[in-house]
Amino acid sequence: MVKQGARRKAQRKVRVGIIFGGKSGEHEISLLSAQSVMRAMDKDKYEIVPIGVTQEGRWLAGGDPLKALTGGQATMPKLLGTRVVSRPSSAVSRALLPSVAGARHSDAVDVVFPVLHGPMGEDGTVQGLFELADVPYVGAGVMASAVGMDKAVMKDVFRVHGLPVALHLVFLRREWERDPTAVMTQIESRLGFPCFVKPANLGSSVGITKVHGYVELDAALAEAASFDRKILVEMAVPQAREIECSVLGNDDPIASVPGEVKPGREFYDYEAKYFDERTQLIIPAPIPAELAARVRELAIRAFRAVDCAGMARVDFLLASETGELFVSEINTIPGFTAVSMYPKLWEASGIPYPELIDRLIQLALERHADKKRSRIKP
Repeated sequence: MVKQGARRKAQRKVRVGIIFGGKSGEHEISLLSAQSVMRAMDKDKYEIVPIGVTQEGRWLAGGDPLKALTGGQATMPKLLGTRVVSRPSSAVSRALLPSVAGARHSDAVDVVFPVLHGPMGEDGTVQGLFELADVPYVGAGVMASAVGMDKAVMKDVFRVHGLPVALHLVFLRREWERDPTAVMTQIESRLGFPCFVKPANLGSSVGITKVHGYVELDAALAEAASFDRKILVEMAVPQAREIECSVLGNDDPIASVPGEVKPGREFYDYEAKYFDERTQLIIPAPIPAELAARVRELAIRAFRAVDCAGMARVDFLLASETGELFVSEINTIPGFTAVSMYPKLWEASGIPYPELIDRLIQLALERHADKKRSRIKP
């Protein structure tokens, strides 16, 4: 006979803290992703705890943080900080708790699902907070998040692991400000044109410019430098096709079918990603089976190279004429709306959107449990 207390425990919903917004240039995209995730979660299985972060870095809890951040609420709830509580007696014993008046242990969450894109969310900073709080969380850890955000370091790691990356150069903002002519001359002589100029630490193609000649270079470098202290300049792969592949798992990741993006603009910039109705997502990608298998293999290798966990989308550039394949980048918190490439690729691979969310939460709990097996004292 099942005891009444055990039955209540079995029926208890998992409290999931969905964190969204953030200080990066991808704030609005984060709101769209969070809205989609919360709408798709099984309300019989999960209790959703929405937590918003304003573009100024203020944390919001209570009321409707999503509505507040989208401008639908006149008075925003205020959260001045966070504190950590530990309840060793419970099965899920750690929690991140808002430091607001009236906060109780019952306000704790069992797992955090960060839907934060870009710096101060996808770069290891928030992940470090979760580690300090000893809270299970969806997605990559501190190191993988940091490496995945910094495109320059990411490409260095990929190269060490034998992954094909396009020729590129890295400059500090100070180098460019001190001697712009020297920087531009080096780009012209070593990479040539066209090339892409990007802030090293940003996503959603924010701050990226395709440069067709020397006269355009100065403005492109200024644009990238306005977003980050580190600038990545990359050779343009000739007649490139944009191929993307989703990865799911912890130590034994799996890869989805690849998809192809056909932007409605010259390249897959911010406008093409989110506003241009001409942009097409083609799933599966119309490529030979052998090439699709190669994409999946490289996606898993890229995932393991940065020691990723939970989820990632790996992006590739395929040279149309030569068939040469380059790993472009790994996104540790990819766009997560129902029409984003990451979940759509899994849907095409047999994992529907709500089940994908379930799996990610379970992977977070499994990873946290595995980490607890490690000794912290000699």
